[in-house]
Amino acid sequence: MVRLLAHLNQRRQVTVVLLDDATIRRYNREHRGVDEATDVLAYPSAEPDDANIPPVAHLGDIFISLETAARQALEHGHELPSEVKVLAAHGLTHLLGYDHPTEEAWRVFHHHQQLILTR
Repeated sequence: MVRLLAHLNQRRQVTVVLLDDATIRRYNREHRGVDEATDVLAYPSAEPDDANIPPVAHLGDIFISLETAARQALEHGHELPSEVKVLAAHGLTHLLGYDHPTEEAWRVFHHHQQLILTR
């Protein structure tokens, strides 16, 4: 992750936290109002409207459920480490300021996520 951030000209840090479904469900419920487990959550250290605040060294946190990642790895036909990399890239794409509320936004988001995965 450190080399990837350097390649993206991001001289900042990211924390990746590996969780179980019960724990990520609690975070998803508390922070998003969704009472179910999810695969990945991203928590930026700063929000886009923090325009006049200097950037901090920590870009944010990425929470990944290993239980959900293991199920998705089986569904996608690859190993757990590969799925965790995809989820980490997804979380990092969010931390870099991209979101996917619409189909068009998803195309842009997915493009940037793929760029991260190829590096």
